[in-house]
Amino acid sequence: MNQLITVSSPLIPPIEEFIPYLKDIWERKWLTNNGYYHQELEKALCDFLKVPFISLFTNGTIPLICALQALRITGEVITTPYSFVATTHSLWWNGIKPVFVDIDPKTGNIDPEKIEAAITPKTTAIMPVHVYGQPCNIERIQEIANTYGLKVIYDAAHAFGVEKDGTSIINAGDMATLSFHATKVYNTIEGGALVCHDAQTKQRIDFIKNFGFANETTVVAPGINGKLDEVRSAYGLLSLRFVDDAIKKRQQIAIHYREAFKLVPGISFFQDIPNVKHNYSYFPIFVNEKDYGMSRDTLYEKMKLEGIYGRRYFYPLITTFSTYKGLDSAKRENLPIAYKMADEVICLPMHHNLSELDVERVISQIVK
Repeated sequence: MNQLITVSSPLIPPIEEFIPYLKDIWERKWLTNNGYYHQELEKALCDFLKVPFISLFTNGTIPLICALQALRITGEVITTPYSFVATTHSLWWNGIKPVFVDIDPKTGNIDPEKIEAAITPKTTAIMPVHVYGQPCNIERIQEIANTYGLKVIYDAAHAFGVEKDGTSIINAGDMATLSFHATKVYNTIEGGALVCHDAQTKQRIDFIKNFGFANETTVVAPGINGKLDEVRSAYGLLSLRFVDDAIKKRQQIAIHYREAFKLVPGISFFQDIPNVKHNYSYFPIFVNEKDYGMSRDTLYEKMKLEGIYGRRYFYPLITTFSTYKGLDSAKRENLPIAYKMADEVICLPMHHNLSELDVERVISQIVK
């Protein structure tokens, strides 16, 4: 079999450059709880991402849970079925009912025109997702939120570094969360962050992620342990030096894929959005069985036989899982576009470690 081509590959800084950071951590003997590298990474990320305040977390799910706590969200939250399960799980863990609405076929993001019809007296917030790093219609979503007095929390797990009209999209809404999982464009091995707009909110978030401690003897909230340690913080600080080059390599791969697939019947894909700085975190294609002559799942399995590992991301939909499938908003007839997209998608290998030969192998498998 040919060498395996994986759907993702982590951005790992050179080990020889990381060793001095480790030696410094060993000398400081401060491994966690708002240490030197934790503070340095928060400052560096604020600058890199063009955001005012950021709080680091041990993964990308806990900041979602904490954002809902910090904003005191209750009742119902309108969200998308086309995401990773952590989006909806964060609501469930807070005792909040998710209300699903369909998505926009042009982006895979929540369709703002479906949101208003789903609002009830119990609705307190909207939780959209910037799917594959493509910006949601943040202006329209905010307009709806303002009209109905709703909070907006963006799951921006895929959107590291993405900008629209020169402004970071993770500045949108009341809060936004990021994932720094190893599969993401930028990673801290495991990690995440919460972005907010003012120092008071940042302080509240920092309390919540550290058991609610405000000082040595005062607990101000029923918090959780969501802190990022010094080793991963240092790793993340070093990795920031390499992320721009990695994104440029991803962009070239995306250009190559689009050129190769533009005339292949039954294969469609997203184009870059004007005035958006993309991060090329994923490259999903959508397989129309009738026009392509083969189902998505058949192609997916044939790719694996050739050592090419894509991912059907997001399949199946969140609404098919046992926890959520009984909700009225989860019915298939309410979500035709989301189901269609989930049934046709394959995310192709997309990462900075792909060679030209790797990319040609992927293209050849799809085209032939």
